Amino acid sequence: MSNSKRATVSGGSSRQNILAPLRETQIVGSKPLLPAEILSLILDHVTASDLIHFAQVSKRMKEMVYDDTRWVQRLRLMGCWNEAEARKRAEASWRKRAESHSLPHKEQAERVGIGVNGDRPAAVGSQRPRAGCEMVLDAGWEQASLSANGTIHLGSNQKTDGFRAVPLSPCASTTPSSPSKFQDPLTRLSIFSHVRSIRGHARQEYGKIHGALNVYYIDAIACKDHTTAVVFRIYRDPNHQAQMLANLSRYSTSDISQGWHERQEKLQHLIGAFETAVAHEFEQALQTEDVDGRLRKYGHVLTTLNGGQKGVDLFITNSPVVARKHELGDPMECLRLGHTGSISLDESQSFFAHLATSFNEQIAVMDRVFPASVNAAVIFVRRVGSEVLLEYLSTLFDEAHRASLEAYLEAVSGTYLQSLHMAKALRPSKNTSDEFYEEVDRIVANAFELHIDLYLQEEYSHFKRKSEAEVGEWEKQLSEQDASMQSLYMSNVNRQADKRDFLTSFKKVVMMPVNVLPTFPLSSPFGGKSATAKALVNGENLGSSHTPSELSTRPSTPSMINGARGADRSTTPLPEPPTTELAAKAAIMSSRLEGIRSLFSIEIALNLVHTAKAAIERAAVFYRAQSQFGEDARRQCQHIFVLLLQILGMRHIKAGFDQAVDHLANYDPKEIQNHGHTEVKPLVTFLELVNVGDLIQQMLDVFYEQEMVATRLTDRSDFLDPAVKEKKRFEQMLDERVAAGLNK
Repeated sequence: MSNSKRATVSGGSSRQNILAPLRETQIVGSKPLLPAEILSLILDHVTASDLIHFAQVSKRMKEMVYDDTRWVQRLRLMGCWNEAEARKRAEASWRKRAESHSLPHKEQAERVGIGVNGDRPAAVGSQRPRAGCEMVLDAGWEQASLSANGTIHLGSNQKTDGFRAVPLSPCASTTPSSPSKFQDPLTRLSIFSHVRSIRGHARQEYGKIHGALNVYYIDAIACKDHTTAVVFRIYRDPNHQAQMLANLSRYSTSDISQGWHERQEKLQHLIGAFETAVAHEFEQALQTEDVDGRLRKYGHVLTTLNGGQKGVDLFITNSPVVARKHELGDPMECLRLGHTGSISLDESQSFFAHLATSFNEQIAVMDRVFPASVNAAVIFVRRVGSEVLLEYLSTLFDEAHRASLEAYLEAVSGTYLQSLHMAKALRPSKNTSDEFYEEVDRIVANAFELHIDLYLQEEYSHFKRKSEAEVGEWEKQLSEQDASMQSLYMSNVNRQADKRDFLTSFKKVVMMPVNVLPTFPLSSPFGGKSATAKALVNGENLGSSHTPSELSTRPSTPSMINGARGADRSTTPLPEPPTTELAAKAAIMSSRLEGIRSLFSIEIALNLVHTAKAAIERAAVFYRAQSQFGEDARRQCQHIFVLLLQILGMRHIKAGFDQAVDHLANYDPKEIQNHGHTEVKPLVTFLELVNVGDLIQQMLDVFYEQEMVATRLTDRSDFLDPAVKEKKRFEQMLDERVAAGLNK
């Protein structure tokens, strides 16, 4: 926009020239010195009081300052703006304005009717808005409505917007000379409850807060000693002081002008000094156990100030659950009272019971001390979980792992069940919802999360080592028994050879010349074998006599395998040992055929199943509790079942069937009959082995249904499930081995 200014005309000659004034005209341009964006950025760093002064510079500056979004931003910073409420008010305003527009036209239409060409008649009264001028939000209607209700009163001077009631210059005195400037102090304490979210009136709503709190805010950051602050001289009740300081802290968040960080630090220093003094009184009340008196009073003061976090922390720190946590139980007692290499969970159960009882007692006291708005139970259970529960369990698990692996496995699984029972026994505070129980479950899960991976790995490794050792011991005993049987049968063949060698030597000695006899040494090697020679000649049983062949080291024939486990083996007394190598081999073949029925053991299978059952039940505890690591526990249970089938099937049953098939392949009934041995019916013996295998399979089927399917650790309809696939593979192997044996 530009203005033309006429220059002063002097001289007579110029008057005669009509173009002279035009030549003397000067074009003076008036342009804004700064763009609107820069001005808006500057306004963002100006205090609220200075913004009102800035708005008086020009109409354009007033429009920029009074922009509603600028004041909505400040209300948002204090948490006073509710967009849903503002939208609801705007929609209500639009509906009422639409009704106000439609009502006059309806009355006019009823009175004079519609024109011939469809034109509506002119609106009656200049105060009525035109039909084509509908707006989404009519701020003027909202203002008129509020003014009519006596809510706000706006005038040309706008004295009620909150910015005129306080000094506008930072240089002005901010400390009132008398309490008269602080009219109705109690209303100022609840100023935030009077603020509403109204589009188009954000400046007026912010002005309410500014007019009530700005003087206290300026004084709080200007005073050098907190004892001289106006807030402490106007308000004498600690609750009122805490409420005003909380209001000032909230109001300071809308201070975005230059130097806001330093001002907030000064205010927080003042609030911190007040909080320290109240906390000291609260701690003294804790020591005197004045629950319903000073403890309750100062607990409410701390809650009003900043939510009561300081008071809750002091209460928890001095509570018996945290301060005297060692009296609840010693984790080392679980190992000392148990047998060697085992653990006693009675002591841990006592610890959890005492912890739940003490916790519930302290929660009852906290309900009396703190108001319902403080979620003290959740804060308390978090501290108990991190400082009491986690410390106890970590110590117990570490010591149990060093003592023995079985004690560690029992400790992790057993204490997890006990922790779940304790969680159900905890009582929340009177105002706590389901959040408390969710927090308790999370704390218990976090306490075991550090150990769950190691536990599942150790559970699998322990079952694997124990099962392989069980089957390996059986194989070792079976191999030693077979070797002893072969040694027994072949030993008589060696004795017959020694006998023939002895007779040959004796014959040579008899046929020697007589003069050679005196030179025969008295210490002849045959001199000490007279009893053996006599027994061999007479055909007597050798009994306990020793021949040179017997002096060779060989293991004795075991009568049992692993003690009582020998019940599976045949205890038929062995016949008289054969005297020829061929007869000995026939006897060995016959003995092996008789021993087919005991190439694998039901007792071994039963022991493995019991070991797997114990491991799966311990690990399934974490799955049944639906914890965050339940899926890992379920997969580990499946792996244990798969390992059971692999060890029992491939190493034990399949190896036994392979030996049986090999014995059947080498069976020659004619050779056995020619040497006087009782004929063995190999098919009958093999069917006895098949019956044993079938019984083991049935036992595994029952175990699969009860421990895996019924507990939902596996899904039998899922053909990709590793447990289902391994079970089918085991059954297929059993069928193939039986068919291979019957084909022989």
